Amino acid sequence: MSKRRGKRVGIIGAGNVGSTVAYSLAVQGICHEVILRDNKIDIARGKALDMSQAAQSIQSHTVVKVAETMADVKDCDVVVITAGSPRLPGMSRDDLLMINAEIMREVSLGVKEYSPEAVIIVVSNPLDAMVYVAQKTTCFPRNRVLGMAGVLDSARMAHFIHETLGYGAGQIRASVMGGHGDDMVPLSRYSTVAGVPLTDLMTSDKIEKIVTRTRNGGAEIVKLLQNGSAYYAPAKATSIMVDAILKDTKQIHSCGIMLEGEYGYRDIVSGVPLMLGANGCEQILDISLNYSEKQDFARSVASVQRLVNILHEKKFFEEKK
Repeated sequence: MSKRRGKRVGIIGAGNVGSTVAYSLAVQGICHEVILRDNKIDIARGKALDMSQAAQSIQSHTVVKVAETMADVKDCDVVVITAGSPRLPGMSRDDLLMINAEIMREVSLGVKEYSPEAVIIVVSNPLDAMVYVAQKTTCFPRNRVLGMAGVLDSARMAHFIHETLGYGAGQIRASVMGGHGDDMVPLSRYSTVAGVPLTDLMTSDKIEKIVTRTRNGGAEIVKLLQNGSAYYAPAKATSIMVDAILKDTKQIHSCGIMLEGEYGYRDIVSGVPLMLGANGCEQILDISLNYSEKQDFARSVASVQRLVNILHEKKFFEEKK
């Protein structure tokens, strides 16, 4: 981590998610500086100015600045990467994968050069594959390249639990593992309301409906918005991770990370429960899974592996070394 007195967070991509992360950090006073980097520099300047004024209104010490180039995103303790292209009409999923992989590689090289001690939090989609790209590009220790997914997916599951029960707000602890996609693994056995197991509070049919809705949580919001995707919850989930790292809280969250033998997998990224602290991932928790959960996790890992295989087939990692 940086030895400067003030904590600095870089955010690459000042769209809805990136700018909302910056706003959340600024009004909470989590760090001394937030550095916004976006290709649309004037828009980033306007947002930074607005956020800095908001921070002053509540007497927060955080200042939001703008980086005109990646060279200005320097000496950061944490760098959040939200940059990426949305899927456009006529664009295949493979097309989107390759476009965002190129963006992730370019950004990761900049982080490696200018903030070599930073913890990277990837938010760009497809998330687990983008964490893989960032890891392979920077060659950072795996504990410093993480993906934001499980915090968001767990929050969505918690909301659906509350909506179904009608009580327990603020006391629900939901747990989700696996990749950030249709094959994520909501763990009802590890989900509780005020310490009471979810399986004691509702029928298996209701739990299954919650699991299905959690897996489709992002798509549900996209359908309702009609033009755009979720950003409040993803941004808050990201700021929770930043807070845990900067304050060295040792809190447990499910985050994407390169697996090196945990749960029986190696050289692939997936969301698993881990301890967040000053070094990023301080420890991975290898929790016990039953047969059904292991099967679900295997399917989730396989989904990410398919994307990684496409990158290798297109010789993505052999180019521009």
